[in-house]
Amino acid sequence: MKRRLLVIPVSLGLLVGAFLLALTSGSVPVSFADIYHLVSGKGEVEGLLQTVVFQIRLPRALAALAVGANLALSGAILQGLFRNPLVEPYTLGISGGAALAVALILLFGKNYLSFSMFFLPISGFLGAFMVIFILYYLSSRRGILNLNRLLLFGVMISFLTSALIMFLIALSDIKDLQPFLFWLMGSLEISDESFLKPLLVSSFLGGLWAFFLAVPLNAFLLGEEEALHLGVEVERVKKFFFFLASFLTGVSVSVAGVIGFVGLLVPHILRLFVGWDYRFLLPGAYLSGAAFLLLCDTLARTLFRPAELPVGVITGLLGATLFIILLIKKEPWKE
Repeated sequence: MKRRLLVIPVSLGLLVGAFLLALTSGSVPVSFADIYHLVSGKGEVEGLLQTVVFQIRLPRALAALAVGANLALSGAILQGLFRNPLVEPYTLGISGGAALAVALILLFGKNYLSFSMFFLPISGFLGAFMVIFILYYLSSRRGILNLNRLLLFGVMISFLTSALIMFLIALSDIKDLQPFLFWLMGSLEISDESFLKPLLVSSFLGGLWAFFLAVPLNAFLLGEEEALHLGVEVERVKKFFFFLASFLTGVSVSVAGVIGFVGLLVPHILRLFVGWDYRFLLPGAYLSGAAFLLLCDTLARTLFRPAELPVGVITGLLGATLFIILLIKKEPWKE
């Protein structure tokens, strides 16, 4: 029980440390003293440092915080909803729908639209939610959401969108592919800061809402019949958590592209300390996911500076390595 109680303050401490590291790391050196002076208004700080911190690094750090929290929280919810530790936000094909919509805009839409990077998040959001509603329609019968059908349809839609994306790439000119491939590998460089506020608000409200519904999700882990006997409205809970996790994933993918392993890895690591108790797992995943993506983005910016790697490359390499180590050390699906 003591370990469970420590998860939230430890995760919060990691998040604060990762946030400060993101603000101070980069080609332009910024010290912790500079950060203190900028926040407190005491002392003099060069105008260049103000620009670097407030206009470049802070928006990116906030985006990493929100996206990482969304993906880890969505992964924790879906793993509990399906009672399957291998399910993650991208298993259901939501990211594939967003990527397909962005591919259509980047590779073909520029000939017919007054092209702007503003269209990328909008098209990704619409593509993600088109997949969400298709999944719900295919998996629902008489108001009952069949989770097995939902998972199977999600996996098939994921394969289908991947095949369509490869088909579009094969038909495109090489010079048109670079923006799309960079987006596809994940990027936290916000093209329009007007998207940052709704991203942060949706992340905060989604996390808050999920935290207050941790108890019915705990009951749902016992099985649908047992949860029904405990007074849980099973169908309502299933639909709510499916749409909540899908919404958080869709918003994140539309803004930051396809960033994998956050929703799979972070809940697994936390489950070693708190088990399947969602009263601790949900807030822990929310905070730890934000810290994990902040650290990965800092590595992506600084590892080969001044060159920058897509953050999805770092999460893939680091996440896959850590997950393999985790599987060798312990088999979390037997917990």
